[in-house]
Formats: sequence, C-alpha cells, structure tokens
Amino acid sequence: MSPSIPLPSEFPTALVIPVSQADHALGPADAPITLIEYGDYECPDCLNARPIVEELRNRLGDRLRFVFRHFPRSSVHPRASTAAMAAEAAAEQGRFWEMHESLYRHQKDLENVDFTHLALQLGLEVYRFGREMESNAWAKRVRDHFDGGEKSGVRGTPTFFINGRRYTGKLEVDAILAAIEKSSAI
Repeated sequence: MSPSIPLPSEFPTALVIPVSQADHALGPADAPITLIEYGDYECPDCLNARPIVEELRNRLGDRLRFVFRHFPRSSVHPRASTAAMAAEAAAEQGRFWEMHESLYRHQKDLENVDFTHLALQLGLEVYRFGREMESNAWAKRVRDHFDGGEKSGVRGTPTFFINGRRYTGKLEVDAILAAIEKSSAI
C-alpha cells in the first residue's frame, strides 16, 4: 500500500467535528487513543486498511477507541452512499458493525448487492430496514459525516485521525503505532 499523500499546509490537519456519543465506536470512550477513519465502502484502500485497523485494535486493546465515519466518494464509487445508508439503517437496529463488515466483505460486487439480503443475513427486521432505505432516512447523517470530513481536510479515503490530528504517514501498523507513540498517546 502506498503512503498517504500529505496535503498542502493550507488544508486543515485537525478534526473539526469532535467525537461524540453519536459516532460509531469500538472500544472504551475514555481510551487514551482515539483513531478515527473516514472511509468509503467501495474504496479498495479502505478494504486494505481493515486488517491494519484490526491489528491496531488487537495490539492496543482497551487503550484504543476506533471510530468510523462515512466519506462516500460518490463520483468515483456510485454505491458508496447507499452502502453508508445501509450501515446506518442497520445501526438503528443495533447492528452497525455487523453491516460494516458485511459491506466490506462484499465490496468487490457491491454494485450487485441487494442490501435487504445483507440485512436478512444479519438478522435485521427487513421491512423496517427497507422502509428506512426507501425513505433515505440516513442521507443527512451520511452527508454530515462527509461535510465534517471535508472541513477537517479529508480529500480521499481512507483518512485517519489520531486523537484529533490527521495522520499522513504510511498505512502500515508499525507506522501508525509510531505516530501514536510520538503523539504521547500511550
């Protein structure tokens, strides 16, 4: 995986929208390290980042809170916004992370995926899920994530923030761990 491309200095490097209870998070709220990912379910680099995030979670345990925010790059990935809304509709039934993983597992054929079928596989109440998808109930939340990312200098996916500061190094476990240590987070 190639390194992230540093943005010109006029781009923000700090997270503009702080993490809140409304975010999808794994790990304790009081963890000393918060890793935020702005991601897109059709982005191949986001898929490649999944094992990196899992390894960081394994190594850091309760010292890490991982937060995922949507940044669907719809001009490049036409199903990314719909996939993000499917994750949000699943979250309404307490299954965000299950849908999150399912969407990445099906990334290569996302254009042919029936989101209702995924919901059924996850044990969701499919009529409720379908109503929410048809009403675009989650479009505003997805758009708010995207807008917050743009204000924070996100221009591509995946983009990570460590304790509110944008990470611009290589997308490798050891490089991210070194950045965490350098930030005195652990």
